[in-house]
Amino acid sequence: MTQFITSDKCKTCYECNKKSPFFNLLSDSELVLINSNRYEVTFKAGENIIKQGTSATHLISLTRGLAKLYIEGFNNRNLILELIKPLKIFGGPGIFIDNRYHYSVTAVEPTSACFIDSGNFKKLIRDNPDFMEKFLGSVSMDQTKIYERFVSLTQKQMHGRIADILLYLCNDIYHKDKFELTISRQDIADLSSMSKDSAIRILKEMEHEGIILASGKNIEIKNKHLLNDISLKG
Repeated sequence: MTQFITSDKCKTCYECNKKSPFFNLLSDSELVLINSNRYEVTFKAGENIIKQGTSATHLISLTRGLAKLYIEGFNNRNLILELIKPLKIFGGPGIFIDNRYHYSVTAVEPTSACFIDSGNFKKLIRDNPDFMEKFLGSVSMDQTKIYERFVSLTQKQMHGRIADILLYLCNDIYHKDKFELTISRQDIADLSSMSKDSAIRILKEMEHEGIILASGKNIEIKNKHLLNDISLKG
């Protein structure tokens, strides 16, 4: 029989020290429910966690690593909507519409994730108003951020879009002005809705102007004030 390996910390939802803040609102019996039919999977960088168009049977929460959430468009072009960090729950909206995933998620680093049975999750939403309110608040916040992203993509020039992505990476993903990229240059292009060549060209221009310093996968924001100014002016 196939052996499924889980981490030492992935015994039960009750014992887990990587629980999403949502699950702090659950009683012991509700944690038992969420733990049933739940399983942990590890992924190598580049492996699909969910595939757009497939059957949506679970909601998912990363416990380790980083993943990209994207829409698969026409002519093999992707639009990355966000990068997903640990403890974020994703998998909708298809769970509540047509039971299909409406986007793909791929690991960009070695990643582990908990798969939560959608039926059990829906029961918690019906039975626990505080849990439902917290979850809906998170979904609403995510949607607000996506609206802001579309304003950037549709109303800003390419330099403004790249500035937005660099600020997103240093402020929201890596939380420092000097970081090692775990995403590719193609991912930066897919985040900013432009070609890879255009993204690389603008990054080189910003480096020439002293705004950033790029060496391989390492990027340092040297002039954050100017980068913010480019973002605001678009």
